[in-house]
Amino acid sequence: MPLSSTAEASGAQAPAAGAGKLDEVMLAMDVVDTLRHNENVALRELEQEGRDEDLKERLRRIYESQGLEVSDRILDEGIKALKESRFTYEPASTGSRTLAHIWIRRGFYGRIAGIAVLLVAAWIGISSWQRASHERALETARTELIERLPKRLEDIANRALAEARTDDAREQAQSLLTAGTAALSNSDAEAARGTIASLERLQADLARTYRLRVVSRPGEDSGVFRIPDVNSNARNYYLIVEAVTPDGTVLSLPIRSEEDGSVKTVKRWGVRVPQRTFDAVRRDKQDDGILQNDTLGEKPRGALAPVYRMNVSEGAITEW
Repeated sequence: MPLSSTAEASGAQAPAAGAGKLDEVMLAMDVVDTLRHNENVALRELEQEGRDEDLKERLRRIYESQGLEVSDRILDEGIKALKESRFTYEPASTGSRTLAHIWIRRGFYGRIAGIAVLLVAAWIGISSWQRASHERALETARTELIERLPKRLEDIANRALAEARTDDAREQAQSLLTAGTAALSNSDAEAARGTIASLERLQADLARTYRLRVVSRPGEDSGVFRIPDVNSNARNYYLIVEAVTPDGTVLSLPIRSEEDGSVKTVKRWGVRVPQRTFDAVRRDKQDDGILQNDTLGEKPRGALAPVYRMNVSEGAITEW
C-alpha cells in the first residue's frame, strides 16, 4: 500500500478512536449523573457489598426505558467513578474561598474596616483625653491641697486676726485657723474651703461698722411686747431696730429668733430690752412723736457684737 494511502487511513482512524473514547467518558459521566439523580437507588445499593450487579441491572433498565443501550463496561465504569467521587465538583478550600469572597466584596469590607479604624482611633483618643483629664484633675487637687489652700488659709486668718480687737473676736479667728489647719492635715479640701469661707465672713464682719437705730417712721412700730406661752402674766419687751452704716446703708443681717430658734436674714428685728428701757423710749417718742435718742448701740470695727448705749436683755425676734 502506498505510503500516502497508509497515512490517510491512519488519519481517518485517529479521530474515530478519539471520538469513541470521548463518548465513553460522556456515557460514564451520564451514568454517575443518573446515579446521583436516583440517589435512593444508588445509596441503598452501594452500601451493600456485592450488589453492583443489581445496581447495574437497575441502571440498564433506566437507560432502556429511554431507548439507549449502554454496555456493561460503561455501567461498571460509572459505578466505579461514583465510588471514587470522580466527575464531582469539590469546592475550593475554606481559606481560599474566604479570601475570594473577601476580594469580591472588598469595597464593602473596606468600608467596614475604615469605620472600625475610625472607631478604634476615636476610642483611643477619648481614652487618652479622659486619662489626661483625670491626671490634670488629680494634679490640680494636689496643688490646691498642698499650695493654694494653705496659702489662702494663712492669708485670710492673718487678716481676720489683724481686724480682731476684742478677745472673743481673736478667739474665734484662732479657732477657725486651727480647724482649717486640721482639715489640711487630713487632706480634707472641702472642710478647708469651708473654714476659709467662715474666716472670710468673720473678717468682713469685723471690718464692718454700723449703728443700731430704733425705727421711728410713720406707720411703723418702734417697740412691741409679747406674752410668752409659758407665763401669761409676764411680758417680753422688744425695740425694733435696723443696722445703718456710716453712709446710710441699711444692712441685712442674720438674726436668730428666740421664739423658734430659726435664723433669718432681715433688715429689721426686735431686740429684747428691760421694761424700763422700753418705757424710756416710749416716753421719748410720745413727747413730740420723734425719737430724740434713737441709737440703741453701735458696732465698732474689730468687734463681733454692738456696744449698747441702753440696757438690753438677751434675745431677739424677727417677726411681730
